[in-house]
Amino acid sequence: MKVMETDQLVLRWLTPDDAEFILELLNDPSWLRFIGDRGVRTIEDARNYIVTGPMEMYSRLGFGLFLTELKDEARTPIGICGLIKRDGLDDVDLGFAFLSRFQGKGYGFEAAAATLGYARDGLGLKRVVAITSEDNVGSARVLEKIGMKFEGMIQLPHDAEELRLFGVGL
Repeated sequence: MKVMETDQLVLRWLTPDDAEFILELLNDPSWLRFIGDRGVRTIEDARNYIVTGPMEMYSRLGFGLFLTELKDEARTPIGICGLIKRDGLDDVDLGFAFLSRFQGKGYGFEAAAATLGYARDGLGLKRVVAITSEDNVGSARVLEKIGMKFEGMIQLPHDAEELRLFGVGL
C-alpha cells in the first residue's frame, strides 16, 4: 500500500515480497555500523523481519517503516523510512536507512521530510523524535535539516550504547 510520494520517491508498506531487498539492506555496511546486526542472513530471515516488525506495527498502530523506492520504471528500492513506536521512547521515532550506494544524494532528507509531514498531517502527531549513534554524522545532519533539534544523550532498555536523541514539535 502506497503511503506517500515525493518528487523522486514512493514510500509504501513493506511486504514479504521485499525480503530480498531487506536482506541486502540489513547486511549493508552502514546498517551494520550504525544500526547493528539483526542476524538476518537468509531470505526467510528477511521475510520474518518484515512480518514481525513493520507489518506487525502496521496492523497494531497503522504506521511503521516504509519501503522507499525511486520513481523510476523499475521502482528501485533504495531504503526504508518511517515511524516506529519503540520501547524506551515516549514519542514516536522517525527512522531511516538507505543502501550505501544511495546515500549522499538527498533521498534521506526527501523521505524524512515527507514522513514528518505524514506524522503531522496524516496521523495527527504533535511530536516526533529520532535517535542516532553518536558517530552517525550523516543521519544527524538529515535530522537537523528537517528541523529536529539535539536534546541529549539517552540509553534505550537492553542497549549498552548511548544514543543521541533529536526531537521536534509538529
